[in-house]
Amino acid sequence: MILPVVAYGDPVLKKKAKNITPEYPNLKELIENMYETMYGASGVGLAAPQIGLAIRLFLVDTSPFSDDESYTEEERDQLATFKKTFINAEILDEEGEEWPFSEGCLSIPGINEDVFRKPVVTIKYQDENFKEHTETYEGLIARVIQHEYDHIEGVLFTDKLSSLKKRLIKGKLTNISKGKCSADYRMRFPLMSKRR
Repeated sequence: MILPVVAYGDPVLKKKAKNITPEYPNLKELIENMYETMYGASGVGLAAPQIGLAIRLFLVDTSPFSDDESYTEEERDQLATFKKTFINAEILDEEGEEWPFSEGCLSIPGINEDVFRKPVVTIKYQDENFKEHTETYEGLIARVIQHEYDHIEGVLFTDKLSSLKKRLIKGKLTNISKGKCSADYRMRFPLMSKRR
C-alpha cells in the first residue's frame, strides 16, 4: 500500500526517532509499504519519519543511479544491486574529504541543492530480521545512507545549507508545508487548511 509522504514543516521530521524491537506491530507489512511508497515516488531512499513514524527505520535502493554513465562499470554494478533495510542504525564513523552532490528529498519536492558530505561511512544496524551488521560504504551509497540516517536523527538536507541558501529557499519551503507544490505522489501537508 502506498502511504502519503509527510511534507516539510511537519514536526515528525524534526524528531529524533526511537529504536524499535522485533515486536513492533506489523513491521513486515510496514517495510513492504515503505518500499512500495518509495518506488511509487521514484525515490532511492525513504525513512519512517517521512511517513509520519518517529522510529529508527529507513530503506535504500540505489538502482536508479546505475544508469548514470559518469560512474565506472564497477560503481554502476554496486549501485544496481544495493537494496537494504536499516533498523536501529547508528553511524560509527564518517571519513574522507567532504564532497558536494545535488540532493533532493521526497518530503521537500522541487528543491535540490548541493550538500557536502564525507565519502566513507561506517554504520551499525539491524536488518529486517534484527540480525546485527557493521558495514562500511563509500561514494553515492554512503551519501544516500547518510541522507536517510539524518532523517531518523531529525535532520533534513536543508539544515545543512548555508544561511544564504536557507534564506533563498525559505519561501519555497513555506509553500511546500502549505501544499503549494507539485509532486507526482501522495503527500500530507502540515499547514494545509483543508484536504483537497
